[in-house]
Amino acid sequence: MSETLKIAIIGDYNFTYNSHHATNLALDHSSNFLDLELNYYWIKISDALRHKAGYFDQYDGIWIAPGPIGNPFFLNGIFKKLIESKIPVLITGEGFKLFLEYLITFHQLTSYQEKLISENLIGGSSFERLTVEPQSKGFQKLYENFSNIELSSSRYSVYPQLMEQLKVKHIDIEAINQFDDPEIISLKNHVFFISCAFCPQISSTRDIPHPIIYTFVKMSVENRNQI
Repeated sequence: MSETLKIAIIGDYNFTYNSHHATNLALDHSSNFLDLELNYYWIKISDALRHKAGYFDQYDGIWIAPGPIGNPFFLNGIFKKLIESKIPVLITGEGFKLFLEYLITFHQLTSYQEKLISENLIGGSSFERLTVEPQSKGFQKLYENFSNIELSSSRYSVYPQLMEQLKVKHIDIEAINQFDDPEIISLKNHVFFISCAFCPQISSTRDIPHPIIYTFVKMSVENRNQI
C-alpha cells in the first residue's frame, strides 16, 4: 500500500464556505505537524451513497464535512456503511444532529413527551463561540494544551432521556458545552468514530493543529498500517 495517507471527505464542496475551506487547511496542518504525506478527496454525498460499503476500504479515514446538506436522508445509508466498517470516522457540524437522528431511528428510540432534538439554535451562517467541557479522560488530555473555546454554526438542545438511552449501549459523551448539551460524542465499540456539533477545523492553525483532527489523522495512519 502507498505510504501516502488517503482521506475521503464526504460533502458537497463549496469553496465559498469557510468551514469547507478550513477542512482542507486543517488536514494540511495535521499532516505537516505529523510529518506525513496526505491526500484528501471530496466525494459528493449522492455519489458516496451509491458506492458499496467496500468502496471506502481504499481510504484510511472518512470525514463527513459540515453542510449545508441538500438531502439529509442520503446520509443515513452512508452512516450505516461507516458504522459497520473499522475505518476512523470524523463528523463535524450539521452531521452531528443527523447522526443522532440516525441512531434514534435505527435503535427505535422514541419519546412522545417532547421533541428529541431541537432545530439549529444558531441562526443564519454566523459562528458562535462555545465553551467545550471535556467529560472523558481522553478528551481532557486532548484539550490540555488547546483552548476549549470553539466556533460553531450549529448547536442543538437534546432531550436528556434520549442521551441516557443512547449512553447505555451506543455512545459515549466526550464533551458538553456551557448549556450542558452534548458537543462531542463517540460511538462505542468502534476504533474511532467521533461526532462534533462544532467545527474544530475553524480553530486549527498551522502552528497549532486542532488535537481532534490530528488524532483523527493519527488513527487513520494506524488503520492503514494494520491493513
